[in-house]
Amino acid sequence: MTRRLTKNMIIGLASLGLALPLLAEEEMDKMWGEDDGVKYLSTENAKRGQLFDQGNYAMFIHWGLYSSLANKVDGKTYYGIGEWIMNPRMANIPPEKYKELAKDFNPVKFDAKAIAQLAKDAGMKYVIITSKHHDGFAMYDSKSSDFNIVDATPFSRDPMKDLAAACKEIGIGFGFYYSHNQDWTFPGGGSGPTLDADGNPADFDDYFKKKCLPQVEEITTEYGPIELVWFDTPGLMPKHYVEQLIDVVRKNQPDAMVSGRAGHGLGDYQSLGDMEVPNENVKGLWEAVDTTNDSWAYAWYDENWKAPKEILHRVVACVARGGTYMLNIGPRDDGSVPERAAEALRESGAWIQRYPAVVYGADPSPWQHALPWGDVCVQGNKLYLTVFDWPRTGELLLPGLKTEVKSAKVLNGKEATAIEFSKKGSWLSLAVPYKAPEKLASVIELELVSKPEVDPVYAVDPEFSTSILAQFATLTDGAKIKSNRWMEKFGEWKHSYDAIGWKDGGKATWEVEVLTPGNYQIDLTYQGVGKKGKVYKASQERVVWKVEIEGGEVIQNQQNSSHNYQYYPIGWLDFPKAGRYKVSASCVEGNLDAASLRGIRFNRIK
Repeated sequence: MTRRLTKNMIIGLASLGLALPLLAEEEMDKMWGEDDGVKYLSTENAKRGQLFDQGNYAMFIHWGLYSSLANKVDGKTYYGIGEWIMNPRMANIPPEKYKELAKDFNPVKFDAKAIAQLAKDAGMKYVIITSKHHDGFAMYDSKSSDFNIVDATPFSRDPMKDLAAACKEIGIGFGFYYSHNQDWTFPGGGSGPTLDADGNPADFDDYFKKKCLPQVEEITTEYGPIELVWFDTPGLMPKHYVEQLIDVVRKNQPDAMVSGRAGHGLGDYQSLGDMEVPNENVKGLWEAVDTTNDSWAYAWYDENWKAPKEILHRVVACVARGGTYMLNIGPRDDGSVPERAAEALRESGAWIQRYPAVVYGADPSPWQHALPWGDVCVQGNKLYLTVFDWPRTGELLLPGLKTEVKSAKVLNGKEATAIEFSKKGSWLSLAVPYKAPEKLASVIELELVSKPEVDPVYAVDPEFSTSILAQFATLTDGAKIKSNRWMEKFGEWKHSYDAIGWKDGGKATWEVEVLTPGNYQIDLTYQGVGKKGKVYKASQERVVWKVEIEGGEVIQNQQNSSHNYQYYPIGWLDFPKAGRYKVSASCVEGNLDAASLRGIRFNRIK
């Protein structure tokens, strides 16, 4: 499932009949092909993309033979994403040994109606499930390979038939994940065996013609109308193969979307990196894929569930940035869904059902980024403010709104209470109740006289902590943004965009709007990195940061640089009056290679 892999992982060059060299990390992105730019729905494709574009929220399901191992092999636990368990970088299970797992795979607790109902209760509009992952095991009744759940297991039933029928009955969409390039158990199938059962050499063309293309034909003809075919990791797969797969989908399912990870820019939309929720608006059709804990497939130890409020944060953030959020569950080997994941989904889903305008058919925030207390979505001339951190002062501040406000209401389910509002310079002041109406997040509806126009400048809130990322700074004198990513565990990706390059006096500058004058505590968040961009947590190097207001105060402080994205206090800065300021940060002493700035934070001293 991972969008990017670690350095030196063996990947599927065997799929092209090539050797298996160890690749550098920067080459790993080739596994996901290349996109040809921003995609939008054309008029003729509006029906195809309607549920994707308007629903904005979906369920992903990673469930397969790997679920029976739950990340434990021969008594040893492997920490990371469970669907890669047989890969050399995890348990390195030989294909023939892995295939033996099917003899005991019997998901007797699989309940298609319960899973479809869970998706609906969660507020999700469609379900995408793994029909075949990289391990090559088909979770449906495939006629193209006997390595499938009907022929190879005591379960002897096609759960995909049940789930497709349950989704149709309950009124949500259905679709399939299919790993088209990688197949670790079929001859020629990308890091899989290179010899067939008779000992003859097998190349990618053998796998494609004998298994991949026929199976895509199966999943697009035997399960009724489907919403989406989610291809994954095209790698170095030549374009003509991908084109053939797309042709099959278009022929059999003309209304189905094709994921951006089909490769060669042939998908219908852009798929972001695994577990990546963007910090700024993204143009066109796109999707973020995430999981309810750390692993996609079930792992026995993984109880790091996203709480309902965190799920809502991510759903709303994706909608407010202009995209779709697909959130994964990993059923156990018996087919049951972990109870804590289901509980969190239902609680967050109940909130979505009370406030559907925040998610379904909503347009992105004109601010183009989150605000200190929450986020904003748009429906025509209405703004929906999702407030995760409720003000204790009875006043919520909204910066930069230029359009006149007709009315303001605090929503509480179907009820709405009108509230007073006024202007404070370029800020809108909303007189809200002292107690938040909702536990998870409260919603304020603003009706405007016309479509919203906004000055998206970053505003320093006088009550809430205001964090601004380095990627939104103006960079000068050698400073630049570097995309940084790392694994907390195998396949569990973290993402950031850091400012680096301080040797020649590099500087990161933000323009900010200050409403309330006075002293503000300034903190910086950064990490220690080596010369080639590699994180080295054990380093005891220290760096000196300077933060200054253009034409105003300057502060400077030395801090440790050995931790990942910890906030470090730099000092106080005084903003003598309300208005616009340019605030800069630069690294001026110490190991300048170790200074990788993620962002700045402002807290008013009260």
